[in-house]
Amino acid sequence: MNKLAFFLIFMGAALWGTIGLFVQGLYSLGFSAIEVVTLRVTVAFLALFLYIILFHRSALVIKLKHLPFFIGTGICSIVFFNWAYFTAIQEMSLSIAAVLLYTGPAFVTIMSRIFFKELLTKQKIIALITTFIGCVLVIGLFPISVSQFSLYGILVGIGSGFGYALYSIFGKVALSNYSSLTTTTYTFLIASVALLPTTGVVGSVGQWWSTEAVLLSVGLGLIPTVLAYLLYTRGLHFVESSKASIVATVEPVVAALIGVMIFGDFLNIWQTIGVLSILSAVVFMNIKTKSNSISYQTAMKKEAVSKG
Repeated sequence: MNKLAFFLIFMGAALWGTIGLFVQGLYSLGFSAIEVVTLRVTVAFLALFLYIILFHRSALVIKLKHLPFFIGTGICSIVFFNWAYFTAIQEMSLSIAAVLLYTGPAFVTIMSRIFFKELLTKQKIIALITTFIGCVLVIGLFPISVSQFSLYGILVGIGSGFGYALYSIFGKVALSNYSSLTTTTYTFLIASVALLPTTGVVGSVGQWWSTEAVLLSVGLGLIPTVLAYLLYTRGLHFVESSKASIVATVEPVVAALIGVMIFGDFLNIWQTIGVLSILSAVVFMNIKTKSNSISYQTAMKKEAVSKG
């Protein structure tokens, strides 16, 4: 894996990990989970659209036949995985739902093998197992009892992991035709079109709107959304989807560290081991192999050709 691509994916995932700083603030103002998601994708789209109009209008040009790619990233991934994730939280608990969400890299690895013919190497398998165990430990899943589970909750929880994985799959296909800027912009456009009419945010704006809500919404739309997805999508352009999804599991590590440093949370020994497990797996995935070098060189050649 190229070091720059690795860094972009790592930073994108790290910014995802800051989402709690903004979400908790909006929750305290009375916004529901799905309304927060709607604000997130809408602000992100408006910011990207304004940037493109001012500096890069050519990025808005797409072919209608490619619209399904963005429906895939926008609705099948962003909208669906958020709905499934929040539903799983309501049915069970945050920790269990979060672990089920991080089945995503496993789905990416399987689908990448099927659709992109990516090799299922020992490196990927070891890193995949290590990151999942690390996520389980970081999130603090133990101790646990059977009463914490529900069949419906498990199904939608696994569904959230599947939806989470679809961004890497559809995004990879879209990136073969468009830049990361175009892919990210249309992803949030489609997600906004799907959510705005159905969540009641527009009709309720006057009830909750305040300077604090605006600042939190803008921060949420820009930092853990626009910047995060642009960085991740850019890095995804140069690496295999399965490897990118494993590196992206640094997100719960960042979230946990923010909890410790800002909210005064305490990491027990198992959570500390989990953090080290995820970071070691990310480093392990960055060990350069011959196939990594070849795939990156191929991507660079494609990039040079596309720029003419």
